[in-house]
Amino acid sequence: MSLIQIAYVSRPFGYDAAALAGILVDARARNRQDNLTGALICRADLYCQLLEGPEQAVQACFARIARDDRHLEVRKLATLPISDRLFPGWDMRHDPAESWMWSREETTAGHVESATALDILAVFRKLAAGRGAPE
Repeated sequence: MSLIQIAYVSRPFGYDAAALAGILVDARARNRQDNLTGALICRADLYCQLLEGPEQAVQACFARIARDDRHLEVRKLATLPISDRLFPGWDMRHDPAESWMWSREETTAGHVESATALDILAVFRKLAAGRGAPE
C-alpha cells in the first residue's frame, strides 16, 4: 500500500471553539475509519494541516476538505510519497501554534502564500518531534 502526505492551508470561516471542536470530532472519527493520521494547526486566521495515509483515502479526505464550507481559500502546498508517517499515533493532532507560527500580521502580509512546501513540512516535523517554538 502506497502512503502519501498532503499539506494544505486555508482560512477558517466562522471560527470559534465550537467550530474547532466539531472539526476535530469529525476528523478524528473519519480518519480512524479511513486509516489516516495527521495534525491540524489552527488559529482564528489560519488552518494548516498535514494528512497522511493510503493515497486514495488521503486524496478523498482532501477533496472533502476543499468542499467544506468551514474552509476558505484552500490551497494544497505539497503531495509527497512517504514510507513512514510523522504522526502515526494521532487520528488528528491539534496544535493552536499561537506563539511560533506566522503572526497574524505575517499571515495578512502574505507569508503563508510565499511559504514553500519544504517550509510547511518543516513546521510539521517540528511538531512531530515535540518542539514548538523554533530555537
